[in-house]
Amino acid sequence: MSALAQPLAESLVQSVDWLAIAPPTVAAVVGLVVLVADLFLADSRKALLGWASVAGLAASAALLLPLLDGDRSTFCLTGAPDICSYTADRFTLVIQFLVLGGALLAALLSVTALKDANKGLPEGEFWFLLLSSVAGAALLPASRDLATLIVALEVASLPAFALVGLRHGDRRSSEAALKFFLSSVTATAVSLMGISFVYASTGTLYLTQIADRIQDVDAQLDTLAQTGVVLTLVGFAFKTAAVPFHFWVPDTYIGAPLPVAAYLSVVGKAVGFSGLILVTVIALPSYADVWGPALAVLAALTMTVGNVGALRQQATRAYSAVRLLAWSSVGQAGYLLVPIAAAGYSDDAEKSIGSTVAYALMYAAVNLGAFAVAALVGRTRSLNRITDYRGLYAKNPLSALLLAFFLLCLAGLPPGIIGLFAKVTVFSAAVDAGLGWLAVVMAVNVVIALFYYLQWTALLFRAPEGEPVEHRVPAPVTAAITITAVLGIALSGAPQVVLRFADTGLF
Repeated sequence: MSALAQPLAESLVQSVDWLAIAPPTVAAVVGLVVLVADLFLADSRKALLGWASVAGLAASAALLLPLLDGDRSTFCLTGAPDICSYTADRFTLVIQFLVLGGALLAALLSVTALKDANKGLPEGEFWFLLLSSVAGAALLPASRDLATLIVALEVASLPAFALVGLRHGDRRSSEAALKFFLSSVTATAVSLMGISFVYASTGTLYLTQIADRIQDVDAQLDTLAQTGVVLTLVGFAFKTAAVPFHFWVPDTYIGAPLPVAAYLSVVGKAVGFSGLILVTVIALPSYADVWGPALAVLAALTMTVGNVGALRQQATRAYSAVRLLAWSSVGQAGYLLVPIAAAGYSDDAEKSIGSTVAYALMYAAVNLGAFAVAALVGRTRSLNRITDYRGLYAKNPLSALLLAFFLLCLAGLPPGIIGLFAKVTVFSAAVDAGLGWLAVVMAVNVVIALFYYLQWTALLFRAPEGEPVEHRVPAPVTAAITITAVLGIALSGAPQVVLRFADTGLF
């Protein structure tokens, strides 16, 4: 009996490729270690938790290097080894690089923010939540079935709610966390209902199997499948902060600690957009006539509302600098949606998706740089108004020059060549797909964005009002600003590297 049972048992046991899953696994393990270590460390040594977390994120990012030699998959069906739940392909590695790199820079900013908070933020909990969220965010682009996709999405999102509301006794922080929580829970509920409908009509959760089976759904289940597709797309639109599901963004960014806002602006977007790409391009290519036009309309609405919202910010209003960056991130989300929409019309969907990934890489580097300088100014100007940046060049010329460079990159103006290159790439994707009207809307929005980016840039070089305030630059903030500046300047010198690096290899 045991001899007969042994082959069956062996067929049910899957071998795990530990190297393939190492990046998210290391982040999760370091998070657990930090949480336990927090119980035993004296208050005077809590700063070690931050540096351990930074080292853990650096190690996770370094573990991407051995995976560059080829695609690797694990957690596969025993009878169909090509159908897997986890795949470390080119697309996965690029997004994981973006996630881990962005989280590392946010962690560097957090080291200083926690020190400045003077125990206003619990360090052990902060680092555990951040690393837990990073583990989910790094898992998501590798997910190749809907169950793993949703689990990764929630592992990335749930700790982020707590991070936003972690400041004890801060009403603004609690309100931001509540808005973020309610919008995200709504998105998850809608996505789960859509996924359940797709599963009911196809009988599978694996993305590639859904792509095959959803084309031949029984006529009685056709309406169920279509409803599932629409609900799934609506759920992911929430996660990407696409209009009209963007309402939580400005208040959440203002209420959260600034490094957390920086993390959400980059890693949060990477999570939403990578999930949207996997669902549309991999699982539902046969429904391109549904999601293509829908995403095109969402892209136009999102970039327009985001840029108009940023344009309306009053420079003297409290937290106007962070609020402007929040509305700007909504506008940038619209640009990121354009190539995904174009993939629904294009014969070369991989090229279109590569444009989104390239734009995301550019946006991550320069937006984190802008947040890093905002974190620096916020150390002495707690209200972080745009007017607080007036005359920054007079006292800290290098920070002013770098912030000007980051803003020009976001605007798409020289010397921010990488920003211009990324926008041209997205514009080209729309034109090649026959979406001329969307390209026109994008061009109009780029002009709108120029006004508020240039207005902020000009303010940096005006004569300061009163005595200029000296901004001391701590080493972690210096490191974050330097890394983003080097990336932005290097890529402006060789922008084609981004597009080559962003070659997704999804197909």
